[in-house]
Amino acid sequence: MLEYINWNPITKFSFWEGVFSIHIYSLMFVFSFITGWYVMTYIYRIDHVNQKYLDPLLVYTVLGTFIGARLGQVFFYDFLYFSDNHWIEAFFPIVENPKKSFLLGMIKGYEFVGYRGLSSHGATIGISLSSFLYSRKILKRNFFWLCDRLCIISALSSVFIRIGNFFNSEIVGTPSNLPWAVKFVQMDTEYGEIIPRHPTQIYESISYLFIFLFLWFFYRKRNTKKPTGYISGVFFIFLWGARFLLEFLKEPQGDEMIHLLFMNTGQCLSIPYIIFGVFILFFSQKKKSFFS
Repeated sequence: MLEYINWNPITKFSFWEGVFSIHIYSLMFVFSFITGWYVMTYIYRIDHVNQKYLDPLLVYTVLGTFIGARLGQVFFYDFLYFSDNHWIEAFFPIVENPKKSFLLGMIKGYEFVGYRGLSSHGATIGISLSSFLYSRKILKRNFFWLCDRLCIISALSSVFIRIGNFFNSEIVGTPSNLPWAVKFVQMDTEYGEIIPRHPTQIYESISYLFIFLFLWFFYRKRNTKKPTGYISGVFFIFLWGARFLLEFLKEPQGDEMIHLLFMNTGQCLSIPYIIFGVFILFFSQKKKSFFS
């Protein structure tokens, strides 16, 4: 009988050894945007929205995602590291390496590694702000009308991102002796001995897949006539509720800056989103003016 899963994957594909490589985590990000694009194309077609609005939506969403996710990682999880003479690494996808250079030698002493560390809480803030600007300046529709559709895409994208985390052996779970426990062979020694752990990335990925299907069902079942904001409220409550619960099975991430009672940073940051979801759900039923 298999006692645990021995996970030792290839994390990147190298081209021109030492010059260029593509990480599977990065591919999952690209795949999430591609699938999101096609699903949103289908949604816009159903809602009779001109397809010309898709290009600016992609630009706004990509910028909101990466800027928000990176700043969230810097301020919520690794502020001590970046504030200790590592601010340049917060803005560029590099780490210190005296033998390397970046941008054709213009930035010496650093190696290109891609962005290591992106916060989903920060990404949510970034996407929310960029979507608000897009809805006001480009689409000219109610912000929550857009949110009801983008949250479906966000849930689907989260599925792929957590799969990328699984390949990177990051955001690992606490030790476990369950039959499906995973021994992350490529994990660093931050948490001590490499032993079987909960595959929390897969737990989250499966949870987000079910949430995506649930939201898609609500969107397609148009005869229910759910008010504007309803799907967004369900999204915030279910997705961040799942995140809150699964945090109990995770090891700490970086130098977490926020703690309250028994809760870690991820849980503390999830609570406002859950409350926001309840707020949206309640007031959308009341048909307040800002939801119409």
